Amino acid sequence: MRLQAPARRIVALYGAFNEILVEMGLGGRIVARTVADADLPAVAALPSIGTHMRPNLEMVLGLGPDLVVQMSARAGASEPVEALRRHGIPVAEFNPGSFAELFAAIEAVGALTGEPGAAGALIARMRARLEGVARCLDGAEPRPRVFFEVRAQALLAAGAGGIVDDVIRHAGGVNAVTEAKRLVHLGEEALYGLDPDVYVVQRGPMNEAPLPVGQRPLLARLRAVGQGRVLEVDERLFSRPGPRSVLAVEALARFLYPERMKECQLQ
Repeated sequence: MRLQAPARRIVALYGAFNEILVEMGLGGRIVARTVADADLPAVAALPSIGTHMRPNLEMVLGLGPDLVVQMSARAGASEPVEALRRHGIPVAEFNPGSFAELFAAIEAVGALTGEPGAAGALIARMRARLEGVARCLDGAEPRPRVFFEVRAQALLAAGAGGIVDDVIRHAGGVNAVTEAKRLVHLGEEALYGLDPDVYVVQRGPMNEAPLPVGQRPLLARLRAVGQGRVLEVDERLFSRPGPRSVLAVEALARFLYPERMKECQLQ
């Protein structure tokens, strides 16, 4: 999409785009935040327009944005998008499922804001950190197979079609779930069959209070659990494609390869 002029009043319906704008030095153009962005200092004082899936459209319209940005990963996310477009508000939608797609989205945000240089600088910083991890892991074999729990209830795993898969890969692991979807429902028998080397549990809005894996009778028998190869992580770091995705790569790499990462100097 193209705008007649660079966007200067922006509402991001998905928090990662606020993080991108802030990292590009454009936090002053953000005019609202979602409920989930209260912990992002640069936007914490801004009015909250509701949630990613259920924004208060009247409030958004009242703020007079010249650009709304939305994550289109979930079907329901398109409903507020269509409503805003009917009111003449330009809406840019992205659905990055890998670092390559995330960098493309950042480039697009740079074009829409008239700040391609700031977008390029952010991408360069992120690429440099990924390359630093890759140098630390050069030649590391075998690559551990990682199971990533998105939600404990009605077990939901990260599949091969989302950013978590790419985080695992850049951290030197292999996603134990190979189905080409962002999210994959699994039965316990299927999980036992996967026999992952590492079990990662995310904690956040999609998995608010997961029982420790070792305290779940059916999962305690997993080899990874018996060997203590369990890592609890922040959902907003691992499952939200944005500037902090590189921090997720570094954190997981430190868990998978503690000695290598301890000896290696990251920038």
